[in-house]
Amino acid sequence: MRATAERSRILLVDDDDLFRESLGLNLIDEGYEVINFASGPPVLDYFAKGGQADVVLLDWRMPEMNGLEVLRALRRSGTTIPVIFLTMLSDDIYEEAALEGGAVDFIDKSRRLSILVKRLRLIAEGTRPAVESEAKRQTDKTINLGGLELRFDINRACWAGQTLDLTLTEFRIVAVMAMRAGEDVSYREIYDLVHGKDFVAGYGSEGFRANVRTFIKRIRKKFRDVDPEFEHIHNYAGFGYRWLTDA
Repeated sequence: MRATAERSRILLVDDDDLFRESLGLNLIDEGYEVINFASGPPVLDYFAKGGQADVVLLDWRMPEMNGLEVLRALRRSGTTIPVIFLTMLSDDIYEEAALEGGAVDFIDKSRRLSILVKRLRLIAEGTRPAVESEAKRQTDKTINLGGLELRFDINRACWAGQTLDLTLTEFRIVAVMAMRAGEDVSYREIYDLVHGKDFVAGYGSEGFRANVRTFIKRIRKKFRDVDPEFEHIHNYAGFGYRWLTDA
């Protein structure tokens, strides 16, 4: 049975025994149920046998399989549980690879426990902004907006008849923009779809913008993979993005 919001189940995957033990105990003190793994293959086996979790905390550098390989294997198997990378690798190339692979967040191990716990609560307890909830209340079927088809029952999108390889987060971002076609959607609103309403990330009050730009860059690429002429997502400098129906 799936863990409740009051005691969310976290899978902690890290080959550093001391770090894993220390963080695990801290998370237990915060009210989480924690299951530990020292490498990737046992994680895949856990889910293959029907294991459940609310969030996976995943290290990058591990023996046998690195974190990105574990993430990709999970997604290939159909496991959509949110994955957060927790690593000392701070270069943007790693963060972009993680997000492109389907991770929902990328956190430096040196960040305070309180930061990690806040992100876990937002993700594990399913906190989402009202605009997404409203969209889900309005429909559980298919909506067609020009060349875009949105399948809310399975969280899938098609463009010009071709299925787009969007993650759940990317689908939500596209759905919000497309259903408000011609209207500006702010960086803040888009970021809230990923991390929860009013959460502040990065460095400084505007630190979330780079994260949003990474998501939009990836979404555009996926549309252009099926349609090289795709130009429906426009940036409005300093504010956010807009979906244009007549691009």
